[in-house]
Amino acid sequence: MTTAHIDYLIVGGGLFGCYAALYLANKGATVVLLEKEDRLFRKASLVNQARLHGGYHYPRSVATAAMSDEHKARFTDEHRDMVNFTFEKYYAIDRHGSFTDAGQFERFCTYLGIRCAREEQHPLFNYDRLEALYRTEEYSFDPVLLAQHYTKRVATHAGITLLTTTLPHRAENNGTDWMVYTNNGTFKTPVVINATYAATNAVNRIFGLRDLELTHEISEIAFLTSIAFDQKGLTVMDGPFGSIMPYGRSGLLSLSSVAYTHHNISYENLPRFDCMSDAHPACLPHAPGVCTTCPRRPAPNAPKMLAQMRVYFSDQVDFQYFFSYFTIKSKLKASHIDDGRPTEITRLQNQPAFYCLFAGKVNSIYEIEKML
Repeated sequence: MTTAHIDYLIVGGGLFGCYAALYLANKGATVVLLEKEDRLFRKASLVNQARLHGGYHYPRSVATAAMSDEHKARFTDEHRDMVNFTFEKYYAIDRHGSFTDAGQFERFCTYLGIRCAREEQHPLFNYDRLEALYRTEEYSFDPVLLAQHYTKRVATHAGITLLTTTLPHRAENNGTDWMVYTNNGTFKTPVVINATYAATNAVNRIFGLRDLELTHEISEIAFLTSIAFDQKGLTVMDGPFGSIMPYGRSGLLSLSSVAYTHHNISYENLPRFDCMSDAHPACLPHAPGVCTTCPRRPAPNAPKMLAQMRVYFSDQVDFQYFFSYFTIKSKLKASHIDDGRPTEITRLQNQPAFYCLFAGKVNSIYEIEKML
């Protein structure tokens, strides 16, 4: 095969990889974007609770909260057609087992300057289990609409070559450029960006660079509907609780639980789970697959998740479960200290350059611009 000379090679076709490709191509760069699956947005960029973070979720990590709030206005402005602005959002403190009490949560919100109005009574909630309930201001983005938007932009941009079902399998460093060998061609480039999330360390190793210290979890997001709780959301803080909120503009509610969303955990730097085997090459530690369509995915924990959250509602509220999505979620091992989810963009090598982009929250995509 001939060798293509390009300005940037990006590995990983989720939101952060797509945004980086568009940002660079709009500045005149030639970009190749590699994606292992047959289309973009198949994994964590699709399988999440679609929360457009305003900071509330991280009372023990002011850095993560501040970064979330910093970019919220720009993200909502640039993705207005893909954001649900109209639902009522509530945060609550459980009476038992929370790491944050009502006074701490209120001081945290005051420090960040975000809305936090205490609701002394509300007919939809069970105050026997709630120390405090707050009306807040938080939005929900629509991952399906977001995927359609970025897929179209990437596919039609003259400066971007998108290669799906493509992985790098070998890389050489000649001192000024990377020679990257894939199943769909060879590329010579001075800059590589790793935006693969669960496959972060697998790609780093191909280029002879250090691991990030990560853990990995097979995670489930359940989808519900409710007549009484339509276009409303509740997140119970701060500890082993959960959240129900609109999944963008879909009409569905997404359900996540700290105790039950995560089925299995791998403490190795590559994600290794019992469901992986050489007999199922579509998902291996060095090349994780799509859990939702995998026949070896876990049985849903949705009934347990819903039972856990049901105690926070009055008898007026009922929910109907429909289905669940699954994916591998990765996080920095240091995150267990304060539950933070920072976006880490690290330059692991200067020449030829190699950036490792480990994503935090959706509206922190703009951190890419600071580094690049």
